[in-house]
Amino acid sequence: MFERVILMAPPAAEGAKQANPLLSFLPLLAIIVIMYFLLLRPQAKRQKEMKLMIDSLQKGDRVLTVGGVVGTIAAFEEKENLIILKVADNVKIEVTRSAVAQVLKKA
Repeated sequence: MFERVILMAPPAAEGAKQANPLLSFLPLLAIIVIMYFLLLRPQAKRQKEMKLMIDSLQKGDRVLTVGGVVGTIAAFEEKENLIILKVADNVKIEVTRSAVAQVLKKA
């Protein structure tokens, strides 16, 4: 089937110039550059900001977890990468550092 398609193509003229093959990759290259600036770069920036926020957590900060729990940081367990949140009087829970979505109020 492909042979018929090739045979049906008009013959190239003797003096006709071939298109530069590098120019055919130009649209693909443009799409890759646009995808980088619209998707990948902002995502990397958000990840850096999130890591900076998690690394700067302090005792007494009021935080919101990804599960929707709001609490105050009571202590840290560095070896297990856990945070102990005080959510009510005499109620403390353990969450991982990565479970913190945002800091609501600094100490």
